[in-house]
Amino acid sequence: MTPEWTALPLPLIGWLYTLICGGALAIGAWLVVGVHLSWILGLAGGVGILLGKTWSAVVLEFFCWVLIVLVTLTAVSRFRAAEPPRITLGLSLALFVVPVLAFCGATIYTLRASGPP
Repeated sequence: MTPEWTALPLPLIGWLYTLICGGALAIGAWLVVGVHLSWILGLAGGVGILLGKTWSAVVLEFFCWVLIVLVTLTAVSRFRAAEPPRITLGLSLALFVVPVLAFCGATIYTLRASGPP
């Protein structure tokens, strides 16, 4: 005995695709805005430091910590996902990651050592 399948109403299909695709676009836009805002934090912190704003050190240090975590996690996940031998990928990642970590570390050290602007 085979079950009888009935077709879904066409307006329901239209609403489902509209809502699901609209939700996916909204989530993607939210992620893109979030990434841009994180870079805006770095820009705002740098400009704030130049203008002597009191909030700028906190914003810039937060940006540096987030950048350290994101760069490290991205590098580790790319390295682990690659197939052996990974020596070339490891060297290229190190050439990118080490200067970023050093710059962020120096920034955090300088911000903490100098105190409030």
